[in-house]
This record gives sequence, structure tokens and C-alpha cells, in this order.
Amino acid sequence: MRKLYFLLPGTSGKFACGGLWAELKTLKLAQQICSAEVVTYRQRETDKIFLNDLLKAQNLNDVIFVISWGFDVAKLAHKLKQQNVVYHAHSSGYKFNLPASIPIITVSRNTLGYWGQKSPNTLLYYLPNEISPEFKNLHLNRDIDVLVQARKSSEYLLTELIPALKQKCNVQVVDYYVEDLPGLFNRAKVYLYDSAEYWAQQAVSEGFGLQPMEALACGCQVFSSINGGLSDYLDPGFNCYKIAGYSQEYDVVRILKVIQASSGLSLSEQVLNEYRYENILQRLQVILDELNEFFDHKQNYQSNIKNLTQIRLKKLIIKSIYNKAKKKYFQG
Repeated sequence: MRKLYFLLPGTSGKFACGGLWAELKTLKLAQQICSAEVVTYRQRETDKIFLNDLLKAQNLNDVIFVISWGFDVAKLAHKLKQQNVVYHAHSSGYKFNLPASIPIITVSRNTLGYWGQKSPNTLLYYLPNEISPEFKNLHLNRDIDVLVQARKSSEYLLTELIPALKQKCNVQVVDYYVEDLPGLFNRAKVYLYDSAEYWAQQAVSEGFGLQPMEALACGCQVFSSINGGLSDYLDPGFNCYKIAGYSQEYDVVRILKVIQASSGLSLSEQVLNEYRYENILQRLQVILDELNEFFDHKQNYQSNIKNLTQIRLKKLIIKSIYNKAKKKYFQG
């Protein structure tokens, strides 16, 4: 099995974010199956291989480069066009296309569908992010009525809904790094998450939406937006509630009702198991086996399925209109 090189711009400083942690988590999973390590390409780090140095090697046919950093993907794909490359796709909506020679592994079904339409001749796989085992319901006394993490929250949530709720219940807004997030979720009755506005400003989708799932796993009642990858697992009315529902007054009424209720909605263990370590490791084994078979094939065969380019799409539309007109006026 080929060695995996996970390409990251860097692993510290300005590159520290949720996307980095998710990619490093996937790296650790891959290391249970095959040899895998980080390669940086923007920031040189003393304990990491640097991409430009690595590319000086004579033969890299026995490795697979895993690219993931959305805004760098197009440039990296071009730079590595002679190599075995896989795109690990989190968010969707970036303005680039990829050749069929680069398989895509998506973290959500939402992103899977996006690439299924955009790149129909590409090998596609679904590998969700892992929910760590510490995110579970400890059945503790919950002393926080409403919990909000300020980052990615909408202006409506922070400037309108939260002030209104603070007049009626105990609200905690977190705008700092929380070391024991499972513990905090186990103290909260309701967790609010509203990221649609944030991702619209970034012009890309919510790739996965880890926090609402982590909160649900800890027994919180979740009011959330249902954008992007969140739509994979959130089911309003059945395991969560849709936030920003018509009016601020209606949101307040619904949230207070849930706080006061003796029971609530929950994410079933069956759904959660899809995102736990054992299932993801099994899926990754299957995916890596298939990728190695594909790159063996790619050594001897060229891609020969026509791409769905804009020019070809226009030709197909014109052809379809012509055939309909021909059938109507000449065969009627």
C-alpha cells in the first residue's frame, strides 16, 4: 500500500484552525492502516518534510499526496499533476475543477453530491469526520440554560436573539478556547449554532459542522442552521430545532419551552455510530484499498471519458433542443 503524504500549509500559528485539526485527525486514522505523515508547503517546520524538497525525489509513484486546503487545491493539483493525488474535500463552492485523475474523498454527503454533479467522471468517496468518544451524555445537572460559541455565529444570534434570551434565562457566550468542551456541553440544556451567514460571507459551504453533533452527543438540545454539511445529520423536529425561525419572538418562545421541558430530542446511537472511530476506520480501509488499485490502473491507461465541460454542456443542450424540434415538426 502506498504511503500517504497529507499536504498542509503549516501546522501552527495562523494555520491553526478546525480544518487543520480535522485533517490531523484523519492522518492519525490513516496511520492505523498504512504509513502516513504531514508534508508542509508554505511554512517550513523543523520536524516536517517540506513539499519542494520532497518533489526532488526521483520516483514518487509509491506515494499518494492528500490535498485539502480549499484555497490552495487548484495550485497544488497543477503542481502535482504528474503524481498520485487525492483531494480530501471539506467545504464545497471553491471556484475550481479537477481532472478525473484526482479521486475525491468528501467529509459530508452534501459535499459528495456537489462533486457528484460537478465532476461526474471522478472517483468519489464519503468519509465523515470522527466524533471523539469523550463526547457523550454524562447525565449531569445542567446549570447553563443556553450555550453559544461566538465564532461563526450570525449577527442576528449575537446582537438580537442572545440579548433577548438573557432577560429570561441563564445564557453563556463562549468567545475563547475551551479545553474541556465535552464537559461544557454536558452542563448546557440548549446549544445554539447559526453559521449560514458566516459561510455565505466566505462564499463556500459549511463542510461538516462538528459542534452541533458534539453537543447532541452530550445530550444538549440543539437549535441550529441547516446549511451545507449540517444537513447530513440534522433533522429539524426530530433530533434538533431550526434556529432563526421566522421571528426573534418565535425563537425565544421555542427555546424557553425546550429549556423548561422534562424531555427532549436526541441524536440516535445508530446515527452517532456512523461518525465513531470503528466505522470510519473500516470505511478508510476500503477507500485506501480502492485508491491503490486505481493508481495501479492509472499507470497504464489514460482517462477516456468525455468531461462535462461548459462547452460540451452547451452542445448537449443545443442537441437536445434540436432533437425535440425535429420530432415535433418533422415526425409529428
